[in-house]
Amino acid sequence: MTDEPLLSLRTHLDAIAGYGELRDVKGADWDLELGGIAELSYRMDPPPALLFDDIKGYASGKRVLTGSTGSPRRLGRTLRLGEDLDSVGVVDALRGKPSQWSATARDFPVLPVTEAPLLANSVPGSEVNLLDFPVPRWHADDGGRFIGTGCFVVTSNPETGVHNGGCYRMEVQDDGRGVTVAMVPGKHGDQNVRAWFEKEGRAPVTVSFGHDPLLLVLGGTEVPGGVSELEYAGAVLGSRVPVVLGPDTGLPIPAGSEIAIEGWLRPDHQRDEGPFGEWTGYYSGKRRPNLAIDITRMYYRDNPILLGAPPGKPPHDYSYMRTVMKSAMIHDELAATGVPGVVKAWAHESGGGRLFIAVSLQQRYPGHARQVAYLAAQCPAAAYMNRYVVVVDDDVDPADPDEVIWAMSTRTDPSRDIEVMKQTWGSKLDPLYVDGSPAYNSRAIIDACRPFERLATFPKVASSDPAFLATLADKWRDVLDQKPGNS
Repeated sequence: MTDEPLLSLRTHLDAIAGYGELRDVKGADWDLELGGIAELSYRMDPPPALLFDDIKGYASGKRVLTGSTGSPRRLGRTLRLGEDLDSVGVVDALRGKPSQWSATARDFPVLPVTEAPLLANSVPGSEVNLLDFPVPRWHADDGGRFIGTGCFVVTSNPETGVHNGGCYRMEVQDDGRGVTVAMVPGKHGDQNVRAWFEKEGRAPVTVSFGHDPLLLVLGGTEVPGGVSELEYAGAVLGSRVPVVLGPDTGLPIPAGSEIAIEGWLRPDHQRDEGPFGEWTGYYSGKRRPNLAIDITRMYYRDNPILLGAPPGKPPHDYSYMRTVMKSAMIHDELAATGVPGVVKAWAHESGGGRLFIAVSLQQRYPGHARQVAYLAAQCPAAAYMNRYVVVVDDDVDPADPDEVIWAMSTRTDPSRDIEVMKQTWGSKLDPLYVDGSPAYNSRAIIDACRPFERLATFPKVASSDPAFLATLADKWRDVLDQKPGNS
């Protein structure tokens, strides 16, 4: 679609449909069926993107997309790294890019425009009904219908004016007239809102509910403080991002958005929110008050598409994306410290891309492994809600859980090689969190490297030379390629 704005979700859909990774699903129920079908799709290999239409109780054309970044090709396209990469290729192509994008983001200020498909329909706050759209109830024990899973929430720093874009869960409230936004305490969006509260007693906000999944990726990862995610997106694209400026708040809305709102947050305007099936694989907490947006205006284009990204027990909608992003970002941050020898970092999908991190290195001096472990545990990309950091030698692939467990089982003395950091940055989403307590956690540092003083004498690994195995695999292909039961 040549006339689509930059960061249009429809351009993304055209691209992924072109290489056969988009499936149409018609007639599903917004109540649990969308979430259940999506959950089943995440277990497929590769998991497809699903475009739901003719949703029960809604007119044809009001659609919901899931799985937007769930394969190497889709994520590679989203990050503009290439559309024919495998998982290793995506991570390799991503290495070094986050720091480059951060450094050049300010060269791509947003581009205000006055025309966009989003402006086809404008609804005043008094007439807003978010349930005019097929907002799913994703999980059986969710406290309500969550329109914000793949959303992009824009706030600003009241002193500097720098915009922040975050992805937070958002539950529809008041029979569709309102919505809560569950910002993570300590994150940049939350800091902006608190600063506005102190300055003016209210905070402006805009939200996009459908857009190119690049904004989902950037809203859900740690872009450095003081850098606008919209400008960062411009650096990824190599072009300024067109935005519509909300007339009530002055904040930007991506011109490629499908559905958007603007309004205000106030400390005393709250609604009960949750629980919700979260990325840890558990329902988080109890139903409790949370900030609600006083919506002043809603916009949507004709036949809009809601971008869904429901979390849950991994694998879920964005667990693959987070794993790839975090792995590259952690590796880059370790390299930026100047510590030598780091070969690869991997934030495992089974830990939601946060809870379990493995790093491989070439040991060069006593204490090297512990140094890398502690840096990895507290670097900005990994500091939030990390639980385990395992450091392994360079003969172990940190992305292979079997190899990591093998190294832990054979190269660690638990009494010596496991240390615990206490009162680190946790979250109320942690299933171990005790209601009413500070959101701390602890994290284990596991040195699964061979002892440095025994590098020369440690028992050799009982495994054939890889080059020799490759020769045998080619020579005996007719035997080794047979499936069990075939003769």
